[in-house]
Amino acid sequence: MKRPPIKHPLLLIVAILLLAALACENSAAPTTAAPTVSVFDSGQTAFGFFPTPPEVSVESVLKNMKAISEHADVALFQQEIPWSDFIESPDADSKKIKDMRGMVELATGNGLELIIVVDPLNGLNRREFMGLPPELADGNFGTPEIRSAFKNYTLRLVDEFHPRYLGLSSEINTYMDAHPDDVENYLSLYRETYAAVKAIAPETQIFVTFQWDDLNNLGVFNEGTAYDVKWEQIELFEPQLDVWAISSYPCFFFDSAADIPPDYYTPLLAHTDKPLAVAEGGCSSIDLEIQHGSYQGQVDYLNAIDSQIGERLSFWIYLLYSDLNMDSFAPLMREQGAGDDDIETLSYFASLGLIEADGTPKPALAVWDSIRENH
Repeated sequence: MKRPPIKHPLLLIVAILLLAALACENSAAPTTAAPTVSVFDSGQTAFGFFPTPPEVSVESVLKNMKAISEHADVALFQQEIPWSDFIESPDADSKKIKDMRGMVELATGNGLELIIVVDPLNGLNRREFMGLPPELADGNFGTPEIRSAFKNYTLRLVDEFHPRYLGLSSEINTYMDAHPDDVENYLSLYRETYAAVKAIAPETQIFVTFQWDDLNNLGVFNEGTAYDVKWEQIELFEPQLDVWAISSYPCFFFDSAADIPPDYYTPLLAHTDKPLAVAEGGCSSIDLEIQHGSYQGQVDYLNAIDSQIGERLSFWIYLLYSDLNMDSFAPLMREQGAGDDDIETLSYFASLGLIEADGTPKPALAVWDSIRENH
């Protein structure tokens, strides 16, 4: 069995390119009245998606964001770090920031609030960084230039976009597993960045994402006894951890979502009094070589999260609102230099949406809407 590709940065890369084009080509963003009370102040769970469109077109981006706004409160933007731009200062004149402005304007113009995750790592291989310039290729979290760029870019995002929730790395425990000698370097950088953000935006709620299936020693992540949770990896971040956030793709690890144990997520309730969050996750609606999926499986996944930890969630992000049309994505990915392995990896996530690529709702969408209405 192949190693499950638990991450999906190519989704985000394509979305960023499309939204950047949109920002340049459309001078008038759609406008929707901002909510009188932020969902983050309502005492309710904020529901959302990654804003990845089903097809590679500006029209698809526009339609997808509008549709998301009808079934969600927030959009989560996971940001690759433009290392060279921010080594010296948070005030860089960076195209990345300009592109992000267009993305945020589109989301907020559709009435969505935002969550931002700063992601330094390669989502297809959590053993390495993403996009480091050649002169930093051998660096780690102890490298001064990497540390300064990470912190400066984070501070710029906070200053520009004022996110209520801010993630300082995605699925960091997978990197910790691979590089135990770099853990202290990352922790010190995290604490420095945490303090710097709190100094300018004390209301910002800061987290890192932990890959829950990895913490549970399941499948390819098995380094011990299954379900013997590696709590120490989370607790290293305390007390500078405002939310305990997880990602989870259980259909890579169970024969069906119906096999998710009834106490799979509940241990989180006893290990912290802090708010919980699902920062990404989902299940495919079709059976794949390395992921067991079905329409019912998506429903079972949503009900497992909701019944086990739903009452404690400050936010819940499902990976995709819509399936992806791979006939549309694959050519652009090849133009960007992606190989067949990368395209195959993306295809494993292409059917995680709550609607088909042609817009037909799946049964799980009604379940998602019902859960959201009752929170």
